[in-house]
Amino acid sequence: MAIILGVDPGSRITGYGLIRCEGRHTEYLDSGCIRLGEKPLAERLQIIFHSLATLIGEYRPDEFAIEQVFMARNPDSALKLGQARGAAIVSAANSGLAVHEYSARQVKQAVVGKGSADKTQVQHMVQTLLGLSKKPQADAADALAIALCHAHMNQSMNRISAGGRVRGGRIRP
Repeated sequence: MAIILGVDPGSRITGYGLIRCEGRHTEYLDSGCIRLGEKPLAERLQIIFHSLATLIGEYRPDEFAIEQVFMARNPDSALKLGQARGAAIVSAANSGLAVHEYSARQVKQAVVGKGSADKTQVQHMVQTLLGLSKKPQADAADALAIALCHAHMNQSMNRISAGGRVRGGRIRP
């Protein structure tokens, strides 16, 4: 059994999602958004760091997954996003968690089945896969999708390392 904390970093809103995985069974634990407002950047980074440290202390996740940085049109936005990612990564690393990074395309492929899926499709599939009564807020849904992507990658790697063979596109023991 593993608890996975997924993080969708942002300099204004950072989404988080926690799931528990046991084999192929996945259970929703918590999700939400760290809303940072208009504070100076240094204060926002501190809030990301401390908020995630609090979540890590409360839930004691075994795994930490975060979205990789992407090339934004605005260099200033890309730098701020990178700094928000850094605050989140350091919070995880300070707690002894290994950091696993996934591209937005990998996350969408794992959760929706196509790498070009939009936010609404991601929200719908997260709701369906986790059996939620309503769609989570977009940033929280993205964080849960990152956690689900990591769970999927772990399952795939476990099957491969267990000596599975690939036959017909599927891994078989």
